[in-house]
Parts: sequence; structure tokens; C-alpha cells
Amino acid sequence: MDSLSTNTFSSLDSDGFTNDSKMVIDFIADYYKNIESYPVQSQVKPGYLVTKLPDTAPYCPESLEDVLKDVTDSIIPGLTHWQSPNFFAYFQSNASTAGFVGKWRWVSCTVAL
Repeated sequence: MDSLSTNTFSSLDSDGFTNDSKMVIDFIADYYKNIESYPVQSQVKPGYLVTKLPDTAPYCPESLEDVLKDVTDSIIPGLTHWQSPNFFAYFQSNASTAGFVGKWRWVSCTVAL
């Protein structure tokens, strides 16, 4: 979360968009692949993230690699992993593809009414 990046702004070309999109999808897939390895509940104290944030927003764009590293190092430790198979606090209707599709269809039917 370094706010003194020296990168300059450049518009996102189609190859950059494709590569960044794949990187984000891989990040999400890896998260779900390894979700059992995370503790279910957050293991940090409230407010811990404030100490990791810079005083100002970055002046220049940061690379997606740096952003995803920040998410891994700073955000994920503070999460409660609701989709973990080790989380037994409620029935997860969207933990399976069938449950997710069923819930989505119910919502879209409700909205259509």
C-alpha cells in the first residue's frame, strides 16, 4: 500500500485488460481452492487495517500485482470466511453451484414480479 509509486498512467489496452482479468480470476480461484486453510473467523484485532493504510491515496497507479498482494497480506487476514466448509453458523444456500443458481433464479423471478 505504497502511496509513492513512480508509475505513470497509461490507458488499459485489450491485452492488458485480458491479462489483468485472468490474474483476478486466478486470484479468486486460488482463494476458493485454499479456503479450508484459512481460519474461519478473523484473527486480527478491530482497527488493525488502519495501521496498514497510507496517509493518502496513491498519486500514480499501482500494479495489479501490488494490489492483490495488499489484499492477500492485509485484507484476507481480517475476513470471516463465510464460504469455508468449516463454517457451520448457518445453512449456506450459495455454497454450491446448484444453490447459487437456484438463489439467482429466485431473485430474478422476484425482481421480475
